[in-house]
Amino acid sequence: MAYQPRAPNHTSGSDENESNRRLYNPYQDLRLPAKTLYNLPTSPEFLFQEEAIAQRRSWGENLTYYTGIGYLAGATAGAAKGLGTGVKSIERTDTLKLKINRILNGSGHAGRQVGNRCGVLGLMFAGLESGMVAFRETDDSINSVVAGLGTGVLYKAAAGPRSAVVAGAIGGVVAGLAVTGKQVLKRYVPI
Repeated sequence: MAYQPRAPNHTSGSDENESNRRLYNPYQDLRLPAKTLYNLPTSPEFLFQEEAIAQRRSWGENLTYYTGIGYLAGATAGAAKGLGTGVKSIERTDTLKLKINRILNGSGHAGRQVGNRCGVLGLMFAGLESGMVAFRETDDSINSVVAGLGTGVLYKAAAGPRSAVVAGAIGGVVAGLAVTGKQVLKRYVPI
């Protein structure tokens, strides 16, 4: 029951009137248990029913996802590589500020380079995979493998045909391993 303040000077007659009164509680009719209050849906909610039928991201979402993941992973790996080169370039006579500057410059430089390369690879892969889905009108692992193959060929096309074929083979194998790993994870790891 809520707090009911009383006037300091009250008579016994007013006690009877006040005992019939109580403060207003706006939440009194809401008898929701905490379990139902925080029981959120686990499946995504869609505005249109057609979106719920499709079990795939759109080409724009795919493009954004693969480019972002590629850049983030590449920038992290490049920063780690740059950290190593920055530490190796430190000389005995360097002050603390100069040591920190060398490490930050090395991490930033290598992080940008590797991040941009991996972001471009993700961009090409997403475009080719979405193109394959639109062309074949099916969504299966063949699209990903062919997109990986095409990404490798396009990325190294300027280096010559031999380099392009090798890079395409590597891209196809990596995409195939990624698809296989994803299927294994879905089957054996409960998420």
